[in-house]
Amino acid sequence: MSRPAKTFGQVLRESRLAKGFTLRKFAEMVGISPTYLSQVEQDNVDPPTAERINKMAELLGTNSDEWIALAGRVPEDLPGIIQKEPTAMPELLREASGLTADQLRKLSEQVRKIKERGKSDQTDGEK
Repeated sequence: MSRPAKTFGQVLRESRLAKGFTLRKFAEMVGISPTYLSQVEQDNVDPPTAERINKMAELLGTNSDEWIALAGRVPEDLPGIIQKEPTAMPELLREASGLTADQLRKLSEQVRKIKERGKSDQTDGEK
């Protein structure tokens, strides 16, 4: 039988300790109570908001999107992005679902190139 993946609380505690932060000091830096942080690390309460998780990841030098996903949350900017293009964005996400991480990186690079071309086209048109 395979071991279950680590929980948000377990990953948080291991990362905090690896960086040498005490529970009290880290809680203070994030803007939460030490008691709440302890409860999160023990998986006794739900993880904090995406905003707080973002702050934790920043302090620990980790990828905030990965941590937000591990916590079962959605990055704060995504709902607004989807709402700007309520048909095209969900369609794009559904089509991209199932691609490997490498394929997604390549797709992201293509999107960056398309956006850059669009900006240069706009700049050329303004001359």
